[in-house]
Amino acid sequence: MEKRERPVGLREQKKRATRHALFEAAIRLAAEHGAQQVTVEAISERAGVSPRTFFNYFKCREDAFVMSDPEVGERIRQAVREAPAERSGLDVLREVIAEQIAGLELDRELWSLVAVVLSRSPELTSRLLSLQAEEERALAEAFTVRLRAQGETGPRAELYAGLLASLSAAATRVAMTHWYEHDGGATFLDVFHQVFDQLAAGFVRPVDES
Repeated sequence: MEKRERPVGLREQKKRATRHALFEAAIRLAAEHGAQQVTVEAISERAGVSPRTFFNYFKCREDAFVMSDPEVGERIRQAVREAPAERSGLDVLREVIAEQIAGLELDRELWSLVAVVLSRSPELTSRLLSLQAEEERALAEAFTVRLRAQGETGPRAELYAGLLASLSAAATRVAMTHWYEHDGGATFLDVFHQVFDQLAAGFVRPVDES
């Protein structure tokens, strides 16, 4: 499959950079002092922005540690609803998530710290799982709308939509973990596509890297 991601605009690049700076500041401060000791003011100061700017990006302090971004979820859902009917659900999912990943600057050392911070903070892990569950439900509904427009309704369609939504979180999580634990030169986007190559091929045997 040809893997093309649309370029990210300058305004969106700046927003992503600010959100990432706040996220990185939160994680590094948590690694140094413990998440419970880290304030919005400290995160903002480390990132070089004001506390007011912080709340333009995150609803609450905890969301900065888990990189919550509702706009990404909505862009993915909109793309799912609007994708051509002839595209398979798996291909649509792969394409729309890859578009959000493209252009991200990812640091293995930072994401290793994320795992450490979350392992030390049950509250943050709980918040992450709660946000993921909300996103999965919303994405399943987007796939249900897409299927309904194609004349697919009922329990089977709902099962299919729910499975695709769950795959989005699982595939991204597995790709992220594999990427930061194995420094083989591949980018996170490369590993993400490898995960979807495996999903597309089934699970008879591991697929070759492309």
